[in-house]
Amino acid sequence: MAMLRSAATRSLLRSLNTRQPVQQQFRSQLSTLSASSARPTTALRPFAPKIVSLVRRQATGRYGDRQMVDEIDKANETELQKEKLQATPDIVSTESSTRTLGEVGVQEGSQKEHDDHEMMGGIKSDLSTIRETFSLQGVPKEAYYVGMAGVIPYAATSLSTVYCAWEINRAAATGAGFLMSERTAELALHAIEPLQIGYGAVIISFLGAIHWGLEWAGFGGYKGYSRYQIGVVSTALAWPTILLPAEYALISQFLIFNFLYYTDSRASKRGWAPAWYGVYRFVLTFIVGSAIVASLIGRGQIADRIGRLPGPSDRIRALRQQQEEMVVEEEEARRNFLGSSDEEEEEEEEDEE
Repeated sequence: MAMLRSAATRSLLRSLNTRQPVQQQFRSQLSTLSASSARPTTALRPFAPKIVSLVRRQATGRYGDRQMVDEIDKANETELQKEKLQATPDIVSTESSTRTLGEVGVQEGSQKEHDDHEMMGGIKSDLSTIRETFSLQGVPKEAYYVGMAGVIPYAATSLSTVYCAWEINRAAATGAGFLMSERTAELALHAIEPLQIGYGAVIISFLGAIHWGLEWAGFGGYKGYSRYQIGVVSTALAWPTILLPAEYALISQFLIFNFLYYTDSRASKRGWAPAWYGVYRFVLTFIVGSAIVASLIGRGQIADRIGRLPGPSDRIRALRQQQEEMVVEEEEARRNFLGSSDEEEEEEEEDEE
């Protein structure tokens, strides 16, 4: 209990001594400073007398000889009261002193202008990125011209497909086509199908063969089978598409083109191809993919109005059926021939008898 009593008494006295007069605080600081200045460091020794005199001067009164509040100039305030305030509507208005919650310090008009500026800045940045991408500044001129010339047949066949589909729809709606009849447009469409699909297979094989050339040239080092397989897989996927119906063949080639773009962009980042090759392939794939999508849309508009042109698989099936029929006919002809020869021999025997 004695220990508890002493501890409680000690804490009570400590709480009562927290509020000390200001003068007593200054005196305690002075005594502390005097005690600490008894052994001043080498750096503070020249400034010790000045610090002691400053503390003593502050401790002479409650707040020293300084005034905490400036004196009021009543004459000047009286003259200011007589003056009239000038209206400044450009700066002060009925809404200048009001602020929207969460928008302190920002006016509504300026905030809207700021948002519009940010939106236009984002749009301009996107347009600049698209312009820089399609400009192909880092691509050599030869590769640029040859690549753009290579997509012309794809674009031409795609536009022809769309035009033939429009002619067929017009003929079905009005009874007559614009430049060609419905039958002529359908025949032209059937002639365009194998051209577009076959050309797509050739382009896919060529894109795979580029990696063989880079491997032979040793661009980025010799990678061996990891780079040879790109050309093998692309060719193995491209040519079976010519056996599919037109719609399935176009969709398959669209997926293969995108797969090759992904492969080429990774090769460019790894250093297996030139740095500009990834952007170059993106632009060409974008044009070819747009052409394929346009062809599919055009064919979808006339899917119920045109007949299906026999594909290679249909031709193979028809050839097998024709061969089977020819075998049956040959067998029947051989049997008929043998039967007729037997009859002739019997007749000859009867005549001899």
